Amino acid sequence: MVLRIKARQVPLRLGSGAFILNSGLSKLGKDESAAAQTHGFAVGAYPGLKQMDPKVFLRVLTISELTLGAALLLPIIPGWLAGAGLTAFSGGLLGLYLRTPGLRKEGSLRPTEQGIPIAKDIWLLAIGLSVVIDDLTEES
Repeated sequence: MVLRIKARQVPLRLGSGAFILNSGLSKLGKDESAAAQTHGFAVGAYPGLKQMDPKVFLRVLTISELTLGAALLLPIIPGWLAGAGLTAFSGGLLGLYLRTPGLRKEGSLRPTEQGIPIAKDIWLLAIGLSVVIDDLTEES
């Protein structure tokens, strides 16, 4: 087995991977009410998701989180690939933050009390970008 992870990426990938994997695991077996609530929150920011059934949406989200969390934790997954997945996923989360009323202070990017749990996803974006940049700028 070829390890494709750099030692300096281990803390970034372990922390973010464990966090996202746990998030996916916590969604397993959620009921219709939880699916509707999660779907409703996403539809507020991304209206195109309205067509999707809430249970299907939650299943796709769960599988996405489990897959991304595992990719970040598995050392055989190249950093650029794991980092790109994390960057894309966290970009979507930050879109929720930017598009959902009440999460930011009026006329500002600063979070309200309700927005803090979502605004913290900026760290996931920073981690994803750091891992990608680290892999792409590696000296041969």
